[in-house]
Amino acid sequence: MALSTDPISKRKIVADSIHGDIELSKTEWGVVDTATFQRLRSLKQLGMGHLVYPNATHTRFAHSLGVFGIMSRILVKLSKNQGKNLKPDEEANLRMAALLHDIGHYPYSHLMERVDAVQLTEEELEVVNGQKEISAARTPYPDHEALGRQILESQSDICAAIGSVNRAREIGALFSRLDVADPQLSKLIHSSLDMDRLDYLLRDAKAAGVPYGQIDLNYLLSNIRLSPKGVLGVEYKALAAAEHFLLARHFMHRVVYYHKTIYGFEEACRQLLRRMRDSGVYDLARNGDEVKTLCSGPELLSFTDNYVDELIREAANEEKKDPIIQTLARCISSRTPPKLLAEVGGLQNKNERFHSGTHFRSLCKTQLPDLAKRLGIRLGQFLLCGPKPIKVEERSALLTSTEAKNLKPEEKEELIKVFVRGEDEPKSMVEINGSLINHLADHPYGIYRLYLADLSKDAPKRLPDISREVQKWTQPN
Repeated sequence: MALSTDPISKRKIVADSIHGDIELSKTEWGVVDTATFQRLRSLKQLGMGHLVYPNATHTRFAHSLGVFGIMSRILVKLSKNQGKNLKPDEEANLRMAALLHDIGHYPYSHLMERVDAVQLTEEELEVVNGQKEISAARTPYPDHEALGRQILESQSDICAAIGSVNRAREIGALFSRLDVADPQLSKLIHSSLDMDRLDYLLRDAKAAGVPYGQIDLNYLLSNIRLSPKGVLGVEYKALAAAEHFLLARHFMHRVVYYHKTIYGFEEACRQLLRRMRDSGVYDLARNGDEVKTLCSGPELLSFTDNYVDELIREAANEEKKDPIIQTLARCISSRTPPKLLAEVGGLQNKNERFHSGTHFRSLCKTQLPDLAKRLGIRLGQFLLCGPKPIKVEERSALLTSTEAKNLKPEEKEELIKVFVRGEDEPKSMVEINGSLINHLADHPYGIYRLYLADLSKDAPKRLPDISREVQKWTQPN
């Protein structure tokens, strides 16, 4: 073990509320102690989840240590029980990649990172195209993994703590699943059954005070092994625990991550950030190049949740700028969520082209402009949105067992594999006839919602009538 080269007096112990004691080497502690890593203390793991679940204020900092703790355990297990003798530098890099996998997260994480994918209501309804064209012409924001690689290489404190730029690149390749990284080693960081999800389900569930993420971590870890060809999978006897893990993700999305109020706040923030960026008026990174520049210098340390909070406060307190921007900002700053007017949700069949959700969105597109005009409400105050469909296999978007067989090799590597009795090499859960996942894989859970951000004096009186009218659009013909 790479850790054993440090004298006991040089090791550090972190007491974690989920995993107990987590032991770090002197080098690993040096990385944690940098200002660049400490920035993660100011990034909330659950975004705006604390507005509904008061204790959900845990951070990317704590989560990163948790992922590191799980990685440490699985490496010991593979080494002792299976004789998987990783080279010292491979093991050290895997531990470091687990620790640093979230180093590139944006303020409020995916809310800001995915601003380029945000579609404004006017664009969704095809009322205007100008802003969409302007947005498309911009250099997109890099994803948090690409940003993480840049941070490791450009921030001198963390690069020095890691040891060298070359090693920083190797670690970045591992948590980004780049071609230069071993796919089986990268799978420990990124796959359907990875250390990241194993930690955040437990941590998020405990912080929110809900039972849905209470997976059987110990049993899963004790039943992970490598095949003769080096493929990572779980023993067949742990199939139920692996299914429970995937179903836990499903229910955590439905109850916490896609909670109607949390999602309403976050959709308001997404559309707010998109409008503020496109306006060019606010001090918000206008394109990916500006984000990269910001994260390569000392400004990175202020690139925290407060970066977005300050922008929201600025927009909420100004009268002279875009009234839609001001309304969305005031909803967030006053903790007054957009009103959920209607929702359509449920399991969908992969082969079903038209369902209640598509019917609802179609009616919204045709009816909303007229409704907004009659009520004197700006169209941009309506938030027409649909969260990403919830799949029981995260990496298998709308995947059937037939489609699983046709995936590219690198995509197959990311599915959960199970060792079926009598076979040396594991197979994907979606290919196992006795698995619940085999039956549920082609039935994602779709959610379609329409919110209204309205802080006017008349809102309490007219919202019930608006909601009743919109509810009619949820009924199929």
